[in-house]
Amino acid sequence: MKLSGASLLIELLKRQGVEIVAGIPGGANLPLYDAQGQSSIRHILVRHEQAGGFVAQGMARSTGTAAACFATSGPGATNLLTAIADAKLDSIPIVAVTGQVPSKLIGTDAFQEVDTYGMSIPVTKHNFLVRTAAELLEVVPEAFRVALSGRQGPVLIDLPKDVQLAAIDVGDLPAPGGRDEPPEPDGAVLARMARMIAAAERPLLYVGGGVVASGAEAEVRALSAACGIPVVSTLMGLGIMEPDDPLAMGMIGMHGSRATNFAVDRADLLLALGVRFDDRATGSVASFAPTARVIHMDIDEAEIGKIRRPDISAGCDVRKTLGRLNRMVGRQERAEWKAEVDELRRKFPLPIEPNPSHAGNLVRAIAAAVPKDSIVTADVGQHQMWAAQWWPVRRARDFLTSGGLGTMGFSVPAAMGAALANPGRPVIVLTGDGSTLMNIQELATIVENDLDVRICVFNNGHLGLVRQQQELFYGRRYVASRFDARPDFAAIARGFGMRACSIGLPHDHAALGRALSAKGPLLIDIALCETENVYPMVPPGKGNTEAIWQEARA
Repeated sequence: MKLSGASLLIELLKRQGVEIVAGIPGGANLPLYDAQGQSSIRHILVRHEQAGGFVAQGMARSTGTAAACFATSGPGATNLLTAIADAKLDSIPIVAVTGQVPSKLIGTDAFQEVDTYGMSIPVTKHNFLVRTAAELLEVVPEAFRVALSGRQGPVLIDLPKDVQLAAIDVGDLPAPGGRDEPPEPDGAVLARMARMIAAAERPLLYVGGGVVASGAEAEVRALSAACGIPVVSTLMGLGIMEPDDPLAMGMIGMHGSRATNFAVDRADLLLALGVRFDDRATGSVASFAPTARVIHMDIDEAEIGKIRRPDISAGCDVRKTLGRLNRMVGRQERAEWKAEVDELRRKFPLPIEPNPSHAGNLVRAIAAAVPKDSIVTADVGQHQMWAAQWWPVRRARDFLTSGGLGTMGFSVPAAMGAALANPGRPVIVLTGDGSTLMNIQELATIVENDLDVRICVFNNGHLGLVRQQQELFYGRRYVASRFDARPDFAAIARGFGMRACSIGLPHDHAALGRALSAKGPLLIDIALCETENVYPMVPPGKGNTEAIWQEARA
């Protein structure tokens, strides 16, 4: 059959299982859109290309499958780069397809031309500049294979307009690109790990996004239960353990509980699974688990020994490796260690006030008012940390947030992707007033597609985490962290055709529950105390046991 390059690409995306793609058309990718419009692939017209990348992320993060997005050349591609960089740092498999000026114009500073290939090299796992339509037969399956294999991540395909228009004869289409089988773990290494676990008195499981990517939650829970090992989580690992599991200690690091960070300090063995010893998790590396031996498992061998040298390690798929390790370890109670951990929790609870308008109580009230199977997206800032501390995340892939890059504006478009990929499940957005303004135009996209996205804006009139750090570490010199213009977010949302309301101080939890009880689209503008801080907080450069945990007393 004879196909244009654009039609061929669409056919290959369909073979990869792509049913929905988000993006914005422009001159350099109009042939691609013409082909998409004649296909079964559903297109979501976002209002900014960055949002298209985050829609793809929301689909990929919530399902574990690769998702796609489109942008045109020049500013379309540059707008997309932030979402691609975000996917790179959090290891999210997306395939971005950008239009490019015709091949003969590349390098001439043509209208809307930028070096998309060159600019995207640092923020992608791999990228392609396609020179002929025939190359797509290899490039598209390879892009998905690379995105899904090993440490997952974003891949970019830059497609000149003449390649999209070129017609070629196509015979059999290639098989879809899929995940490479990970290497088998070494049996002798696993035996040594099992012996180290058996010999430890105070072992601790330190789990992160790599466990989620490998689907190893059940294996982590089984190892924890069988060997009496408490579990601490990174921000990206929330949901690996049930929140009410007696061995689940919650989030580690800068805004983790003091009990969790003190438990790490006391551990004599750290089983680091799918983590990269990120600075927000470890604080000062020199004081992180200072007396612990370390077992490190990660699919990306480049992460092993990069920050903390392990005593034993495996570059491996965590699920496959833990499955075998669990068959090698015997049951152990560790009653003394569990009692010590329980005492730490009793002695150092997360700080929360009885005031119903305290942000922690607000998060809990929202969680109580929505279905238990809701997916949550959190933006970046104080509300993100309150959500991580207080939202009962019951399953991996139910709490989506920007971890490594910390991109404000993530939550609303990511929620759109999660809603598209999980019809029938509500998606709850927890965002701040600063983050809301970053991608507020996507309220139109939510309404246009009638998505069950319910947005809760934590509105304190500030860039809250910036203000908090200025208070604590910059002598209360507040620079560019306060918003003097206070938009009426509920009125703006209604202007987009969205159901909306405002809740002032003190919070009326009953009114909040009534508003959240109906399916979206919905925005609730919720006033917060302007000076409320999120605690604990580890000062930059300090160890996790040096956290500030309450307001300074005069």
